[in-house]
Amino acid sequence: MVRKRTYLATLALVAVMGVTVFIWGRPADAESHVLKGNKVLVWKDFLGVNAQFLWFSPQRYQMQIDRLKDLGLQWVRLDLHWDRLEPVADQYQVATLDELVAKLQDNQLKSVFYLVGSAPFITTAPVGAPYQDQYPPKDPNVFAIRMALLAQRYPSVDAWQVWNEPNLLGFWRPVADPAGYAALLKSSAAALRAVNPNKPVVAAGLAFFSEMPNGQTMLDAFDALGVPSLNTVMSYHPYTQLPEGNDPANLDFVAKTTALNQKLRSNGVKTLWSTEWGWSAYTGPKEVQDIITLQGQADYVLRRLALMSAMDFDKIFLFTLSDLDQRASVRDRAYGLLDLDAKPKPVYTALKHFLDVSGPQLTPGDPPAADQLPEGLFSIGWTRADGRKLWFFWSAKGGNAHLPDLANATLYDPLRGTQTPVSGTNGLTVAVKPNLQILLWD
Repeated sequence: MVRKRTYLATLALVAVMGVTVFIWGRPADAESHVLKGNKVLVWKDFLGVNAQFLWFSPQRYQMQIDRLKDLGLQWVRLDLHWDRLEPVADQYQVATLDELVAKLQDNQLKSVFYLVGSAPFITTAPVGAPYQDQYPPKDPNVFAIRMALLAQRYPSVDAWQVWNEPNLLGFWRPVADPAGYAALLKSSAAALRAVNPNKPVVAAGLAFFSEMPNGQTMLDAFDALGVPSLNTVMSYHPYTQLPEGNDPANLDFVAKTTALNQKLRSNGVKTLWSTEWGWSAYTGPKEVQDIITLQGQADYVLRRLALMSAMDFDKIFLFTLSDLDQRASVRDRAYGLLDLDAKPKPVYTALKHFLDVSGPQLTPGDPPAADQLPEGLFSIGWTRADGRKLWFFWSAKGGNAHLPDLANATLYDPLRGTQTPVSGTNGLTVAVKPNLQILLWD
């Protein structure tokens, strides 16, 4: 079980995301977006991945870990399901988890584990109802005690996250309940801090922008319930059809995310993560996400990563490291950077090119001066650790950018793995594509 969806949950998602088949094209207003980061960005601290290591043998997930380390990354987010760890009260099945945590230590990876679902002996599910684990527990304190036991047993885990996507029916039945989840979070945070007061406690990652089927948002409800005063890490999962939004005529991801993050910060949130985002390269039949190609997955991930790198997140976790087998839904099988044999997919290769060009650390900078730019441009400037300047840019419409102050630069297309020297006597003219490109100059 990774991201189980039910019929009613899917209806809620459709209401949020829309059912139109979107095509990446020119937005109606062709608005340009110039972003600038607000802090020094260290990729190994900022970018992590979700991983389902317990789906695989230790030999296979070691291969996945090796691929992750080849990217220069170190953070993983992993799921634990209470009904599997404790199928009978006080009878724990943790041998494979013991081995996994030891393997993470051996590989010097940093981890955040989340515990989700109710064990059979304490679920609030009606007798005989399906999806017994998807109901909250009868007593949140019992859940909190189990989280504390895990934290005691695995002190090497770097952060603990309480539940997952409680605004979706697939994780919290029979209806989204902000007060019920807030009680679970309060009990769990207290129990975890009793074990280690300095270790981060992460609130559940909320699906999308925290929308609930009733038209309200769970983050607004949390604010009214005083959740920010718990001083946990807050998180949401901004899945959208396109990297820039759901609708090519209204590419609102930057505006919507910026407004939400500013609101969270003003409400007292000190640490803000996105613990899931990404796209599946599944081939159908079509679910909520539009069907895209393997190359499309790579394109989307790079564009979204460039956007989120310059936005007010402290850490983000791509979903996910590896494809999954037939135990997952059709869509959930194909989110991986790697295939089932731990071989790189195009998205992994493109991400490797992107990180290699960016270098390990970036400082917010400015894009090059321009006297000609295409409409609908997305533009982000950085300075590399070696002092060289970087420009991330793309436009759905395409076109040319004329940069009068530059005479020489190198143009990288990480999606295709190419690099091209460019020069000119009256500045540089650079072709702008719909996919992300990177310009590097002194």
